Amino acid sequence: MLVHTTIANGIATIELARPEARNALSREMIAALGAAVDAVARDTSVRALILCGAGKGFCAGMDLKAVADDPVAMGEMLRALSRVSRAIRRLPIPTIARVQGAAVGGGCGLMVVCDFAVTHPEAKLGYPEVDLGICPAVVAPWLMKKIGAGAARAMLLAGGTMSGDEGFRRGLATHLVPEGELASTAQALAERLAKGGPKAIAATKALLNELDGSMDDAIAEEAAEISARIIAGDEAQARLKAAWARG
Repeated sequence: MLVHTTIANGIATIELARPEARNALSREMIAALGAAVDAVARDTSVRALILCGAGKGFCAGMDLKAVADDPVAMGEMLRALSRVSRAIRRLPIPTIARVQGAAVGGGCGLMVVCDFAVTHPEAKLGYPEVDLGICPAVVAPWLMKKIGAGAARAMLLAGGTMSGDEGFRRGLATHLVPEGELASTAQALAERLAKGGPKAIAATKALLNELDGSMDDAIAEEAAEISARIIAGDEAQARLKAAWARG
């Protein structure tokens, strides 16, 4: 299974399960993640969600190498990631990303779309898309809501990655703890959040989503189309192939 879901004491944990690939997002994994999120949304016993990755990394981003000769498939993956991100954002329960190791590109997008993110100083975070000739439009709306328009502009245009410590200072994470304390910190936070009144939490999240534009499908869909168009172009294809050749 590419995604594992467990539910205990009102807390759901969705785990990305491709540790051999640092949980890079394949087409199949994105579909499985979407199904897992939908199942959690239907389960009225769930009061909080922890999103995590198996192994050494949270999520190394999109597994574009798996569809290296198919730009159309790359575009479909970007559109699917946009849909999954919106589904996570719109869950009526608090969501926590538990981030170890790498969370880059689309993986960092999943991190910031959650309400909370717990990471450690040595993590590798960021958005290197422009370095590869890719437009980070799918993640841009969520990053802007997380850290503000000016800070998001500087981060996305500069590309590259940063440490978990720097990412915390720049607003990507809400909690910074030693790596060995990630699981216990995320669990304790989920347990505390799960004690809130479910109707009050759901109403508060719905209002916040309306206020910050998280319910605007048109912007999210346009962003996905921009990313899909750019990734199919000559510049992105040449840079991606060069990167894959370097290993």
